[in-house]
Amino acid sequence: MSHVSQAPVTTPDTEPAPPAPRSFGEVKGWFSAYDQVLFDWFLARQNDSADTKGDLLELGAFMGKSAIFLAGYLREGEGFTVVDLFDSPAPDDSNLEEVRDSYPTLTRRGFEANYLAFHEELPTVIQAPTSVVADRVRPDSCRFVHIDASHLHEHVVMDIASSKTVAAPGAVVVFDDYRSAHCPGVAAAVWEAVAVGGLKVIAVSAAKLYATWDDPEPHQAALLAWLDGRTDLWHGVDTVCGRPLVRIGDHGVAAPPAPQPLRATPEPVTPPPAPKPAPRPGAGWRRLAKDLLPPVVTRAIVSARRRRRA
Repeated sequence: MSHVSQAPVTTPDTEPAPPAPRSFGEVKGWFSAYDQVLFDWFLARQNDSADTKGDLLELGAFMGKSAIFLAGYLREGEGFTVVDLFDSPAPDDSNLEEVRDSYPTLTRRGFEANYLAFHEELPTVIQAPTSVVADRVRPDSCRFVHIDASHLHEHVVMDIASSKTVAAPGAVVVFDDYRSAHCPGVAAAVWEAVAVGGLKVIAVSAAKLYATWDDPEPHQAALLAWLDGRTDLWHGVDTVCGRPLVRIGDHGVAAPPAPQPLRATPEPVTPPPAPKPAPRPGAGWRRLAKDLLPPVVTRAIVSARRRRRA
């Protein structure tokens, strides 16, 4: 499978290469244990179904944490595309301000260093605004779409429309920050799509909304059966816009096995402590005499030894 970069790396060549992470936990990003569990459930269920076909797509990658995780579910012949501005110029002033405020350390080189620590080849990387997705990704081709890009309302509206264009039948589309206080534009765009745009919610976690453009009932029935009896996740069912959705919360669930680095990175070597200097001849005798003999006797012995050395 070919993984072709579709834009140059814009990080200056003089910038030192970032160190490779020694573990998945060292990769910067926001990806809770229980959203990892839900990603694993949706993706593994797709992988177990011969009828579910398509590629993976992520809009907004930051430093690659969720992309590294997603790539572990690629099947033979499938593609994975990541779309992000990285350190390219933003298309408008509002987006430029957002990038400067929220992602000051984001670079293409940092993403690639992190990703290649866990996978042999990069995904197809489109370094551009996510508005290009409908033109660069084949229609009806993606079985799983993760959207965590711009938080600006007009951009999210476009990302939602793009996800409908590229979604394969039965695809799962996941939106991050759908209820975060600092991202009202995401909430407005996502719930507008639910209310009047044909987007159907499968489930919600504290951070992510899981949806489809098709019938959510098969997903929800299987999800509720999987959740039934679990004590590490709580769940309930609400009705929104005339349709049920599953609410899921964390009761101490453990993340699935983390992606492992391709090559073990040695831990920093701590030099052994310097050896203590050898005691001076007679030092032990002097300490013992000082502890056990009367002071007058100790002074007499010391004086006699000094006279002999003289």
